[in-house]
Amino acid sequence: MAEQKAAQPAAKTETHDPGFPEAFLQFMRGGWREDPLAVSPLPEVPNYEKRRNALSEAFPGETLIIPSGNEKVRANDTDYPFRPGSDFVYLTGDRDPDSVLVLRPSGSGHDAVLYTRQRNSKDTDAFFRSRNGELWIGRTHTLAEKTTELGVETAPLSELGSALAGSAPGRTRVLRGLDPNVDRAVLAYEPNREQPRDRELAWVLSELKLIKDEWEIAQLQAAIDATVRGFEDVARVLPADRGVKERLLEGVFGLRARHDGNDVGYGSIVGAGAHATILHWVKNTGVTKPGELLLMDMGVEGDNFYTADVTRTVPVSGQFTPLQRQVYDIVHASQQAGMDAIKPGVLFKDIHKVCMRVLAEGLDDLGLLPVSVDEAMTEESTVYRRWTLHGFGHMLGIDVHDCNNARNETYRDGPLQEGYVLTVEPGLYFQPEDELVPAELRGVGVRIEDDVLVTADGCKNLSAGLPRTSADVEAWMASQREAGPRLPG
Repeated sequence: MAEQKAAQPAAKTETHDPGFPEAFLQFMRGGWREDPLAVSPLPEVPNYEKRRNALSEAFPGETLIIPSGNEKVRANDTDYPFRPGSDFVYLTGDRDPDSVLVLRPSGSGHDAVLYTRQRNSKDTDAFFRSRNGELWIGRTHTLAEKTTELGVETAPLSELGSALAGSAPGRTRVLRGLDPNVDRAVLAYEPNREQPRDRELAWVLSELKLIKDEWEIAQLQAAIDATVRGFEDVARVLPADRGVKERLLEGVFGLRARHDGNDVGYGSIVGAGAHATILHWVKNTGVTKPGELLLMDMGVEGDNFYTADVTRTVPVSGQFTPLQRQVYDIVHASQQAGMDAIKPGVLFKDIHKVCMRVLAEGLDDLGLLPVSVDEAMTEESTVYRRWTLHGFGHMLGIDVHDCNNARNETYRDGPLQEGYVLTVEPGLYFQPEDELVPAELRGVGVRIEDDVLVTADGCKNLSAGLPRTSADVEAWMASQREAGPRLPG
């Protein structure tokens, strides 16, 4: 398709940029060769088209608007690395900021148009003046090249306003919270719109993502396999006889994530000693200590943004103490019970109950429960949660907490189905300040987390490449240390 000329946005500059005298501008405007990009349709294009068709069927006759999101400022002139909205990627495969997918009703369902930035090509000064110009960020796609690669019609972002203005009032839905400019534009054309319409779009998208197809499962398996290698990398550099910084271990895993995938799927949690009891410890400012436990919750995000989410708790010295082993074995028993219960038709919340009961029984064996296990498990009590707090797991996919806008009756209160991928991650955490536990338990935290696929008759542990039993963890630590450090390659 022919490129369409449109007004270019103002050049993105930085506070320390020098000025541009006219002689320099004239000199920069010529003498450049134009090289085409070698593009071809991505192999997963049929997947994106299938998903758009499924969404189209859910909202016949309505205009659907799904933005990719905007870049976010990290500090002054610097932005965070851009990661597009998961629903947008799920439907398009596009990775650029400020893009907007519009599905407009047609006789056959919906026509899809991707409104996106035009490239700052060499026929504009933005090519060299703007920090979004190609001398700064490299060659970007033309509209035609993007259409070829993604298999969807494209149009300049500057034409989005007129496209939205032509939408029928009361027949438009927008995925909110990703692009405030789009949110404001839709409200301007339809000021009396009802919020539930947009919430319904969000939950339909989440529920479409619940069942993973073969391609998605392969993406998840690749991310999980890279995560296994990342845990091995960490174990190989973790000394048994001296302390190292948590951030060293975070960095070793991060190297694997950047080498084998896109990045980490979330901020890595590396909790040494008492930091293991802090559920979302992401500061990672501590130091390991022989004789203590180390909890690591880490996952590689693959090249197509599907992410792993795995946790292992290991003894720094290589051997659990008897008390550490007792706590670890309780958590492992809870996780195994949850996995054994998973199959199609079982309620998500019932898996939670299975895992939590085993934890409660373990806490009772430790002499900590103030009531019986049966009473602790009632909805009126749940006192066992003082030492666990969180649920047994969550859906996993293109988001680490996938399908989060799904309705309760479909997800949290609903039955599992074949093709779901979810984590199973029970844990016990005894805070250093907790005076209701013996001194020797204070500061001990254990979580074991794996990523499982619901199969026709049970589940498959996709992260089985890492050990789970206390004995296997000890043997694995020894074998990794014997193998020695390695670089990704």
